[in-house]
Amino acid sequence: METQTQWNPAGPDVQSVLAQVTDPLLALAKGEIPAILLRQAYDPGQCQKLLRRFLQWGLMRDPLDKSSADKRTRIDIGTSLGNRGHDKEGFLSHAVATHGLFSHLFQPFDDPVQMLYSNLQALAKDKKVRVAQEADGRQYGPAIFRIHYETHSYKPHFDHVTLREKRFDYAVSRFEHQFAGILCLQNSSQGGRSAQTILHRSLWTPDVQPHLDAETFPAYAAANRIEQYRVELAPGDLYFFNSRCIHEIPPLDGNDPRAVLAVFIGYSQEDNDIYVWS
Repeated sequence: METQTQWNPAGPDVQSVLAQVTDPLLALAKGEIPAILLRQAYDPGQCQKLLRRFLQWGLMRDPLDKSSADKRTRIDIGTSLGNRGHDKEGFLSHAVATHGLFSHLFQPFDDPVQMLYSNLQALAKDKKVRVAQEADGRQYGPAIFRIHYETHSYKPHFDHVTLREKRFDYAVSRFEHQFAGILCLQNSSQGGRSAQTILHRSLWTPDVQPHLDAETFPAYAAANRIEQYRVELAPGDLYFFNSRCIHEIPPLDGNDPRAVLAVFIGYSQEDNDIYVWS
C-alpha cells in the first residue's frame, strides 16, 4: 500500500503560507517543502485575453493553423539566459528589447510580471526583490513567457546558473540557491487542473548526475524511495520551487499549447537582495 507523502507544499495564498512557515523561502532552499503554491494569484479570465493578444501580435503560432511553416514545439516571449548567456553583450541587449515589449504588452490588463514580483516580495520578508542586473546597472530580462506545443516535455533535470550552466561571469552567480517561479496561463487541455511539473525530493548532487545523463533517474528514485509531488495547476495559479530539486515536465495531454510565465530567482540566506531573471 502506497504511503501518503508528508512532503507537501505551502499555500494556497500568501497569508496562509506565512502562517504555515516562518521563513518560506528558506524552507524552499532547504528542500523542506516542495513548493509554495498560490491559487488564483492572477485572474484566469485575463490569461486567455493575454494569449489572444500574443496570437494577434504574432508572438506565438496558432495551433489550429496546420499550414504554418513554424513547427517549433516551444516558443519563448522574452530573453532567456539559458539560451543566450554564451553571448553576454547580446543577452543584455536582447533584454533591453524585452523590457520595451513588456512595457506595453499587457495594457490594459493586469501586469502578470508585477503580480509575480509582488507575491515573491510578500514571501521574502525583509529582503529586496529586484530584476537581476550587472554591476554597471544593465538589467536582465524580468520574466519570460514559454508556450509549449504538441508532445513537448522535459526529462528529469535541475536548473542552476553555476552548478549546471557554469555561468560564473554573471552577477547572479553570487547566489547559493536558485528558485523558479511559474504562473500558469493555459493548460494543454481546457478546464480544471493539469499536471505541470513533477518535483522529486532530491536536491542535485554530483552523485545524482550519472542517473540524469543515463536517463535512469526514475529507477534510481524508485530504488531509493524518493518522494515526489505533482504540481497540478489551473490558469491563474502561481508556484515557486527550488530548481536544484530534480524535476520533470510530462508531455502535453491535449491539443492546446501549455503557456506559462516563468522566472528564475537567486537567493542566499545572508544576502539582502533577491535577483529575478529569465
